[in-house]
Amino acid sequence: MNIFADFSDRIVKAVERLGLKPRDGGTLDLRRVTVEPPRDPSHGDLATNAAMVLSKAVGENPRALGERLAAALAEDPDVAEASVAGPGFVNLRLADGFWQARLGEMLDMGTDYGRSQMGAGQKVNVEYVSANPTGPMHVGHCRGAVVGDALANLLAFAGYDVTREYYINDAGAQIDVLARSVLVRYREALGETVSAIPEGLYPGDYLKPVGAALAEEFGTRLLEMPEAERLEIVKERAIDAMMAMIREDLAALNVHHDVFFSERSLHAGNGGKIRSAINDLTMKGHVYKGKLPPPKGQVPEDWEDREQTLFRSTQVGDDIDRPLIKSDGSFTYFAADVAYMKDKYARGFEHLIYVLGADHGGYVKRLEALARAISDGRLKLTVLLCQLVKLYRGGEPVRMSKRAGEFVTLRDVIDEVGRDPVRFMMLYRKSDAPLDFDFAKVTEQSKDNPVFYVQYASARCHSVFRQAREQLGIERLERADLRAHLDLLTDEGEIALIRKLAEYPRLVESAAQALEPHRLAFYLYDLASQFHAQWNRGTETPALRFVKVNDPELTRARLGLVQAVCDVVTSGLTLVGAEAPAEMR
Repeated sequence: MNIFADFSDRIVKAVERLGLKPRDGGTLDLRRVTVEPPRDPSHGDLATNAAMVLSKAVGENPRALGERLAAALAEDPDVAEASVAGPGFVNLRLADGFWQARLGEMLDMGTDYGRSQMGAGQKVNVEYVSANPTGPMHVGHCRGAVVGDALANLLAFAGYDVTREYYINDAGAQIDVLARSVLVRYREALGETVSAIPEGLYPGDYLKPVGAALAEEFGTRLLEMPEAERLEIVKERAIDAMMAMIREDLAALNVHHDVFFSERSLHAGNGGKIRSAINDLTMKGHVYKGKLPPPKGQVPEDWEDREQTLFRSTQVGDDIDRPLIKSDGSFTYFAADVAYMKDKYARGFEHLIYVLGADHGGYVKRLEALARAISDGRLKLTVLLCQLVKLYRGGEPVRMSKRAGEFVTLRDVIDEVGRDPVRFMMLYRKSDAPLDFDFAKVTEQSKDNPVFYVQYASARCHSVFRQAREQLGIERLERADLRAHLDLLTDEGEIALIRKLAEYPRLVESAAQALEPHRLAFYLYDLASQFHAQWNRGTETPALRFVKVNDPELTRARLGLVQAVCDVVTSGLTLVGAEAPAEMR
């Protein structure tokens, strides 16, 4: 149950019982009524702004209206106290029995607690990573990979029909450079001496195995072929090898995609899919022949002072119109974007989400304009920009990786600190804020290391059950046994912990709506903190310990609370993409 949505319904019914009527004779607008946790927990469990947002419409003083609403809500058997604060906030303190019943629901649902049908099966495409297949994943790709993957997990948990997609940029100049770079390594594998990699080619050692594989497969035959034929063969082999490497890197990060979409497929058949997409836009009046004025500031290399085929994107929200076909008849990069988005729309997606690096900020308006033009405004599109990650070790900037040659690879980071710290910490800041990643801090075993603190909560839950089995002499504890005496949980720390667990369904839905998976990491840290605090209270006060051998009924009830914490921590870490360990190693 989302208790905030539940009490929103109860407040609406209370307003109806008061018989409130707008002064203008219309219908009372309840859309701005909210139910949230109070900023100060001492004020209660829930707070609503209903009296303040409705007072003007009904012609009543907000505080006086708040008093009437509080009196109506106090009649609810689940409300222990209703009071008015400030200009008219109504604060509610809920009965212990309400929280105990919620804990029973949590135990019934297990790790499915918090799962929502809010998305109602809406088809959502999340495209993330989409790195050029020219080398191993570097740390710059890491944040977008984690944000996109965790967001896809979150949306699926919230009831959306999610497809995780990777766009393979396997067409264009960078692939020609890749093929020529591999040819250097191919000649090297045949015995030629390569003193230095020519300027402009990729120098990384990761291309040596690709060159060696070509030498083994073809011997010297590639050197005897016409250049165009030779390059096509090398491109295919090089792209396959790079994508295999990228898939391995992503798998090491626990990132998986449903679809790998090839840009080259759009160019097949003399660019048939691209031409078809441009023709569709032309039929809708979004394409014309014309010239663009030179852009302000530095003029890009591909700018032409000639008539081109242009997308009339300024009519659908962009700053400038965008070239589709150059004066020489070749397609622009954006033309492939048009065909790709048309393909996604044809596959039935209702919402497209692009997770891009901060350097792609200039793409946002053109993509939004394109979505409007392709779908006549029916397609929702969101671009999430991920800011840079800076690497440190003990506060000192990390030097470039010697093994990679040019950059710190994703594998470098995973191999040093592990997958889970990488995933969790990439979500421990909002994606549009810069993030500092310190190798030393993410491996600390302390409260200051969020991923350790959360995973320690999982391990501590399991240790409580091991202790209970040993001390109670019970091999297996059934969930039905754990929920039999939940009415015994009346300690303020226990109720506070249930209250925190009860926030999880709302957290899932609000994070999914806002497309902000970092909220999961923040919530898990807060939940872990409260759980550890309750553990520590038991250490100081034996009567509050989770396991009391001389009181088996209370012990089982408290074990029910521990099980619910374990379930929510496991659920949240699964969405983050990290493990919920049974013990810390």
